[in-house]
Amino acid sequence: MNTMMNTRSRMKGLFWSGFLPLFLWTSVSGQPSCPIESNRTDLQTSYEIPTKLNFNSAFMSPIVHSFLGSVQPNPFPKDLLITMIKNKFSTDRVKEVLLYEIGFLVCVAIGILYIVLMPLIGLIFACCRCCGNCGGRMQQKQTTNIHCKRRSLYLATFFITVLILAGNVCMFLSSTNASETVMRSPKEATDILENVKGYLNTIPKQIEQVTNESYVTVDIVKNNLNETGPLLGKLIQNGLKGPLDPAFNSITEIAQVINGTSSELLKLNKTLELLKPKVDVLKANLSAVRQRINNTLHMSDCVNCTSQLPELDKLSLEGSLDFPDQNDLRSAVDKAINADVIGQANKGRDFFDSIPAKVKNETRLSVQVALFQLETLKTQISGVTKGLPLDVLKTISAPLTEIQKSITSVSPHIEKSSQISLAVGLVLSCLILLVVICNFLGLLLGVAGLNPKDNPSERSSTSNCGGIFFMAGVGFSFLVSWIFMLVVLILFIVGGNTYTLVCKPWQNQELFQLIDTPGLIPGFNLSTALNLNTNLNIANVYSDCQKNKPLWTTFHLNEIFDLNSKLDVSQYTHEIDQTFEGAQINIANITILSPEVKSQLNNFSSSASNMKFSNIIQQINDVSGTNLSSVAESLDILAGKQSNQAIKNELLREASDLRDIQTGVTSNIMPLLLELNTTIKNLSVVAAQITAAVGNVFIKVGYAQDVLNYNISQIVKAESRAFIDCQLKIFQTFLYWVNKTITERVGRCRPAAAAVDRSEELVCKHLVESLNAFWLSLGWCMMFLIPSIILSVKLAKYYRRMKYSDVYENNKFMMNPFPKAHLKPELLENGKQPFT
Repeated sequence: MNTMMNTRSRMKGLFWSGFLPLFLWTSVSGQPSCPIESNRTDLQTSYEIPTKLNFNSAFMSPIVHSFLGSVQPNPFPKDLLITMIKNKFSTDRVKEVLLYEIGFLVCVAIGILYIVLMPLIGLIFACCRCCGNCGGRMQQKQTTNIHCKRRSLYLATFFITVLILAGNVCMFLSSTNASETVMRSPKEATDILENVKGYLNTIPKQIEQVTNESYVTVDIVKNNLNETGPLLGKLIQNGLKGPLDPAFNSITEIAQVINGTSSELLKLNKTLELLKPKVDVLKANLSAVRQRINNTLHMSDCVNCTSQLPELDKLSLEGSLDFPDQNDLRSAVDKAINADVIGQANKGRDFFDSIPAKVKNETRLSVQVALFQLETLKTQISGVTKGLPLDVLKTISAPLTEIQKSITSVSPHIEKSSQISLAVGLVLSCLILLVVICNFLGLLLGVAGLNPKDNPSERSSTSNCGGIFFMAGVGFSFLVSWIFMLVVLILFIVGGNTYTLVCKPWQNQELFQLIDTPGLIPGFNLSTALNLNTNLNIANVYSDCQKNKPLWTTFHLNEIFDLNSKLDVSQYTHEIDQTFEGAQINIANITILSPEVKSQLNNFSSSASNMKFSNIIQQINDVSGTNLSSVAESLDILAGKQSNQAIKNELLREASDLRDIQTGVTSNIMPLLLELNTTIKNLSVVAAQITAAVGNVFIKVGYAQDVLNYNISQIVKAESRAFIDCQLKIFQTFLYWVNKTITERVGRCRPAAAAVDRSEELVCKHLVESLNAFWLSLGWCMMFLIPSIILSVKLAKYYRRMKYSDVYENNKFMMNPFPKAHLKPELLENGKQPFT
């Protein structure tokens, strides 16, 4: 008992010096992390970033850009346009416009000159031909290099015709692309506007989603506070579980030891009750036989009987099976059982399980106050997004809808105009193609039907048709070229200036800078509209949107909306914190083991340690080792040596009695002795562990009791602090998410920049580029029609059938003889003789 108390004192000192601080630290820092929801749903999007159009019309863009760059090398006239838009016209401004457009004016002058001269020259050429001049006379001079000239003219005409055909193909493709662009423009424009509207409509939804997340967060904290008993009680239980569970488990184990000891003692007493009567009978019978053997061996006629007297000592059971009294141990076990040790453990477990209910009762008022604060906090957080300037989005979205309706209404007219433009382009291409076909037929038929040795007046019909096709192409060129040049001139002025004044500055953002000019558009100022101190312009907005920045950054909304102050909920969270800080959670203490139970356990341990189970086992072994059969065999041998029949018979009868007694021991006593031996060994094993088990109970229960006596309030306070910090941390995490979402994710404006880019692609890279490619291709054809006319006229005479012959032979010209009256004066003047 003194040893146990000394151990108890040493353990208590060790607890206060080292284990308690360690336990305090682990009970707070080792708790599970606060379950904060970090995976929130992605912001909604109801728009798509437009992709590039899937048809190509910019195959001639490099040539067009190079030509227009040469025609208009001047930079974008921002200042001039600003002055003109503000209605400040003067002579100087007109001069500046003309000077800026000098390249276009030169090209226009060339075009006008072409339009005027081409039909005039064609008329003069036709009249001259009718008079027999300009190659109109059907006679071809024969020279030594005539064939070389014909071949050179042929190759030059073929090359020029190929160039015209190439321009015609480009013209056809450009016309097709332009018509396709016009056809698709209503749908593309509607899609662009729909994406912009979808983007504008998504922003309020994203803001609403942020607000809904705030409701969810507040509801999570409210649910946690409503479940303060289970949640906080569980935390407190986790803080107490470390010391209490081992104590309760050790009490349960010692209760099982007590019950096991009681059971073994019952078995021991039962076995002894059965064994003692049989042992007493054995002793009586053995004593009687021993007395008879002793009498027989002392008879005078017994031969060698005195040598058997030492064997009589083996027949004595005096002092065997003299077991010690187990009343003390039985009494200690009974008292320990009556002390209801297991009931003490169950009582402690009931106390442990009742902690959540006690916490709920103790924090009921604090929870009600906190819930009221949370409702106010919910209203505060939901109002965060109400100050954002979302009405501007509605004012922008409404006109877009009207524009969509307007586009839809004029869409049939646009489709019709697309068909008309396609038909016009096809007709123009076919007219140019007609000239090309005439040239190619002339080249083909002329070569096919020409025999260089034939007389020019005797050329074949095939060759003559070739020459006629050349002249048909020339005539058709004169008829339509000036009209085509008029088309080129109009489209050049429109498309060229659209590219240089709209598309090119749109691409390099100079157009945005023009729009940003203060006062250019009355009432248009982003900074004023948003009440910003920063000078906000469209160029910067477009640049930020190309980088997919949020509206908060793009429009500098931090200048008009103090998000940090709106998200400052520290007042409410502080009140919630103070409410729970002032709450006192009192958990009534309990005594795990009463002094009476401890006394019974000490008594039980002492009684078990006083039992001498080794002596009992030795006695059992002595009884089990008794062998009466050996003595009986000695008596049988001794009886064989006797001459006296009566003595012999007596010895044999006594040997038989010993065998009978041995048989009774084996069949009746030995099983009980074996059972008794097993019971004693089990008791000895249990008894050897009782002292250590009881000591373990005292140590663990003492440790747990010290925690309950001196530290439970600190544990409750620490776990309550952790619980409230967890709820406040949920708010802090949510507010961080709100701040980051609004400032970094809401309204990422890449769709707006993509809509502008796609509009520029549709207008400039497809419509304007196709239009410019068309007039450049058509102008290309018109320029090469001039050498085509000249070459075709010259080459036609080499294939057409002449009326007059002119033969070169032996370095002399010879002509057919005609009457002098019919000879041309020029022939006589040249001294030529008639051909014979």
